[in-house]
Amino acid sequence: MPLDEENWTDFLEKATMDQALSGMDLAFFEAKQAAEAGEVPVGAVLMRDGGVIASAGNRVLRDHDPTAHAEMVVVRAAAKILGSERLIGCDLYVTLEPCAMCAGALSLARIRRLYFAADDSKGGAVEHGPRFFAQPTCHHAPEVYGGIRARESAELLRSFFSSRR
Repeated sequence: MPLDEENWTDFLEKATMDQALSGMDLAFFEAKQAAEAGEVPVGAVLMRDGGVIASAGNRVLRDHDPTAHAEMVVVRAAAKILGSERLIGCDLYVTLEPCAMCAGALSLARIRRLYFAADDSKGGAVEHGPRFFAQPTCHHAPEVYGGIRARESAELLRSFFSSRR
């Protein structure tokens, strides 16, 4: 379930001021909403100057779109909101290391900083696999900060997948 006005208000009412300002807190909120909707629990938030521009969880099943990863959804939304394909000065918070598709989109969007929670040794492309931002063909590499609340994210993913087996 995407964050809409009703559950955004609920989130803000329940959150402390610090939590409301924390991109990773909101990304986890989105990941949990995605899990409740049957999606892989990954959430992403795009912020600039301390304000949230866009937030979403995975929507692959809901949208019948293999590219509807949380990162892609927020990048698309932010580009429309800001009226530009270049998201200069924007920071992305995501609960799982981005895949190659998402890393490519982050590079093309010129994301300033990427903060992610859990590593993804199988599908990740930032610190694993192709290490997209380290490639000479990468046009722009954001500053990367991984491992933020990694255990919490890994547990959320483990719990989601174990409940499906």
